[in-house]
Amino acid sequence: MRHNMSGRKLGRKSAHRKAMFANLANALIKHEQISTTLPKAKDLRPQVEKLVTLAKRGDLHARRQVLSVLKDATITDKLFSTLAERYKARKGGYTRVLKAGFRYGDAAPLAIIEFVDRDESAKGRDSGPAEASEPVTLGLKDPEKESAKEPKAKKAKTKKSKAA
Repeated sequence: MRHNMSGRKLGRKSAHRKAMFANLANALIKHEQISTTLPKAKDLRPQVEKLVTLAKRGDLHARRQVLSVLKDATITDKLFSTLAERYKARKGGYTRVLKAGFRYGDAAPLAIIEFVDRDESAKGRDSGPAEASEPVTLGLKDPEKESAKEPKAKKAKTKKSKAA
């Protein structure tokens, strides 16, 4: 009998389950809305809500506890700066699970888990300083690219002079 035993095994060993929920929590905090299966979403919700509650506390011990679960400093910073400020007046219920039909291949029930009052522009976007697609050069020319272009131009000029 499973008296007072919460959570599902989801066909995985405990280490795999722990890593999977850490990855799902990372993705949810990063994008503020993800799509997954309904049982995973229902099991992810209390874990993410505990992380938000820790982030609202805001001290060093809470940051270390969250970092031990998430393993990503930029996601932890977003949780402590953006999400903790957004939900500081809310007592709980930071996430919602919406049913989203059934998957085509195996008819698994799908769900969307999202933050309440989420930022719609966060979906599909990286957060933090790594969101720029090109490295920041502060208006300076990249010397490696410039030096790579110069020898090609010199070689082309020397070939023309030999042909003439």
